[in-house]
Amino acid sequence: MSTTTLAVLVPVLPFLGAVAGLLLGRRAPGFVRPLAVLPTLAAAVLAVVVAVRQGGGAPIDAATRLTPTGSVPIDLSLYLDGFAVLVAVLVGIVATCVQIYSTAYLREDPRYPSYAALVSLFTSAMLVVVYSGDLMVLLVGWEVMGICSYFLVGHYWETEAARSASLKAFLVTKLGDVPFLIGLFALAADADSFEIPKILGAVASGSLGHPTLIALLLLAGVAGKSAQFPLHSWLPDAMAGPTPVSALIHAATMVAAGVYFIARLLPVFAASGAALVVMAVMAAVTMLGSGLAALAQDDIKRVLAYSTIGQLGYMTGALAVGDRGAAVFHLLSHGAFKALLFLGAGVIIHAAGTNSLAAMSRMDGLAKRIPDAFWTMTIALLALAAIPPFAGFFSKEAVLVAAEHTAGGHSDFAPSAAGWVVLVAGLLTALLTAAYATRLWLMAFRGRGAAAPDHGREPIAMTGVLWLLAIPSIGFGLAAGPIADWFDGRRLTPTLTTSLLGTGAAFIGALLTYGLWQRATAKAAAGAGLAATGVPAAAAAAESAAETPEVAEVTHDHPAVPAGPAPDPGKALLGPLYRHAADGFHLDAVYDRLFVRPVRGAASLVRFLDREVVDTYVRGAGAGPRLLGTLVRRAQTGNLQSYLSALLAGAVVLAIATAVIANVNAGS
Repeated sequence: MSTTTLAVLVPVLPFLGAVAGLLLGRRAPGFVRPLAVLPTLAAAVLAVVVAVRQGGGAPIDAATRLTPTGSVPIDLSLYLDGFAVLVAVLVGIVATCVQIYSTAYLREDPRYPSYAALVSLFTSAMLVVVYSGDLMVLLVGWEVMGICSYFLVGHYWETEAARSASLKAFLVTKLGDVPFLIGLFALAADADSFEIPKILGAVASGSLGHPTLIALLLLAGVAGKSAQFPLHSWLPDAMAGPTPVSALIHAATMVAAGVYFIARLLPVFAASGAALVVMAVMAAVTMLGSGLAALAQDDIKRVLAYSTIGQLGYMTGALAVGDRGAAVFHLLSHGAFKALLFLGAGVIIHAAGTNSLAAMSRMDGLAKRIPDAFWTMTIALLALAAIPPFAGFFSKEAVLVAAEHTAGGHSDFAPSAAGWVVLVAGLLTALLTAAYATRLWLMAFRGRGAAAPDHGREPIAMTGVLWLLAIPSIGFGLAAGPIADWFDGRRLTPTLTTSLLGTGAAFIGALLTYGLWQRATAKAAAGAGLAATGVPAAAAAAESAAETPEVAEVTHDHPAVPAGPAPDPGKALLGPLYRHAADGFHLDAVYDRLFVRPVRGAASLVRFLDREVVDTYVRGAGAGPRLLGTLVRRAQTGNLQSYLSALLAGAVVLAIATAVIANVNAGS
């Protein structure tokens, strides 16, 4: 088969698996799991074959006219460059791991057939976005992902949290999609085509009439889909869905689509220096804000969600300084270790019976209960913290090197201001990332107190996937040199300056967090010791209560459990900022006051006008004829004498009226 034929099959196979799964889910439940795993696995294998055949060489472009539009045509086209084929491999591998993991994670779920079908459809839509060479076809995959995310995030629809999260994710991403669609039409109008190669050619020839406006409109859609400030608040709430869905959304689909879209059309954004500066500022605020928020989250999945937002900020920052190779390299590296983090978190939650890090910190021996999750999560957290030689170190350094290059004035189109913004924010975020990664590891695996519950060994379908994803989390960074051809031929190697600064910041964040953890643990243990020797527990709790407003929790069955709140180094690091960071800096409250309340007020006004004004006129229009009909009905008595009397009275009235009018006319 030709490469283009194989590329067409890559998104088609998961789509067919989704259709078959929906049709056979109830009639033949034994086929549900094979239909979920095998088509996605086949698509991943074909994606690898396509990547090998493409080899990082010249892009493969194939198109056929989809429909005549009378103006700008829409084509069913493929555009396979190095970025596209590598991202497709990532999507296929992560989706396959998620499907395999889900067979065990949701084995008792009665809605698993529909869930598996939606995951396959989600995967197919993302592959359409990756391979498509026409922006209108890309938009189809873009919107299908939004619909799938709505249903998957709301999988546990019995809970209020899942219903609210799915609706919020749908509305916020659609809010960004409105300017995104306008930007696509404006771009096609200037380039006279929806095909990506022709658009890039138009940019090269300077044919874009409004590059800044187009770039900002498209950036709004990307901010919504890729959870960038200020449209990021939906992503932490989306953790109400099943954990494998979180892994898929955060690692390979949905949020990755926005970054990939900018990388594919980077010359459009690079045509406007102002748009690049806006993108750099957006990335910097996203990185720093999410890092601070992650330090204050108690839910392990929300920590990872804010982590994803921050890492996407790194990718957007690389694009803001004009280096799409660094952005996609970090996208691929992040996809591996973030999928591992979420799937490992699912094992931890299953073993601990809770999402709360505070509760886990009161459990002793959790790491021994789930050794596979412990070791693989440790690897993934080291990669997240960008500790060498793990994958995250190389990809994050590629971003910092690109920012340093631009800050030094060596970029042809990105302003040096954008480079400085991304570089400074990136280094500060490296410190915060290592801090919250260390905090998560300590609170999840180094707890003290009651013995962790023992649910037996986790299924091999779950633990095996963790070790599979651990391989690229360790070694993918070392492949940056051999696969340089896929990244425009650019060597993504770190420099001494950025390596020292980035790694130094990471070690400072990790060591500072560990020291604060040790101090808080020792203080809590001292309080527990005082209580054991007869000193009132209230005295020990009072000192702890002075540091935090949380209510103390005392476990009487296990005296070794520290009295008061669980040791949390995030509180010591953030101080008075902790409460605000835990609430996402009250961004939802700001949106509620600025947008939700005015819209609801306007809706109430419209409802009042409709009920009291419009309905009054409608009721009046019906009441008049009804009253007239009532009067006429009463006049119809059926009595002949009454009719003759009325006729005679009417004749007399007419005669008198005629005489009066005649006299008036005669007098005038």
